[in-house]
Amino acid sequence: MPFDGFTSAETFAQIPHSFIALTREIEDIVELKITLYAIARIERMEGVFRGLSEADFDESALGLSVEEIRRGLEKALERRTMLKSERGAQAFYFLNSPRGRLSAASFSKGEIEPTSSRLPNPSNLFKLYEKNIGALTPLLADMLKEAEQNYPSAWFEEAIEIAVSRNVRNWKYIEAILRRWKENGKDERRDSKDVVKDAKRYDEGEFSEFLKRD
Repeated sequence: MPFDGFTSAETFAQIPHSFIALTREIEDIVELKITLYAIARIERMEGVFRGLSEADFDESALGLSVEEIRRGLEKALERRTMLKSERGAQAFYFLNSPRGRLSAASFSKGEIEPTSSRLPNPSNLFKLYEKNIGALTPLLADMLKEAEQNYPSAWFEEAIEIAVSRNVRNWKYIEAILRRWKENGKDERRDSKDVVKDAKRYDEGEFSEFLKRD
């Protein structure tokens, strides 16, 4: 299926130039996925601790099993694109970069404590999304968290209802509806029972690029 394209709502991670050259040597797609995922997640972390536990590698986002994730991590360690640091029963994976090496060494010495890189406690929007659209990944959770700051909370249920009624279960479609309401105004007086009926107007124009049919 063709890719729909990147959106303005996404956060882009910087890829080290040396990693581009390494892609010629990495033949295992699992190792490649694991390394790219680690770069994307760790580069967005704040503070001095910049590591991920094995559980932080999202199975659904990566499309990998637990066993494949472990295999990919082992290969990344063998190639030394990543480092593993342990303290007691805790083990974390760091990028083999200046900040990553410093963070790994500081963690093993007990100088810093790990910070959570898990999803935040679920908000009502998170629950609404998972119930009607699908599972959340950490990156998608960040997008929803940002959307909560940009749009009235009352809009989300209606926008998701429109997406479900059109069988378009993706965040880009929902976000496009919210953005249009914010830019062009939204008629709050409309009876909620007309939501599904009026949703047909979102099948054309600027929203057509977000439609997906199985």
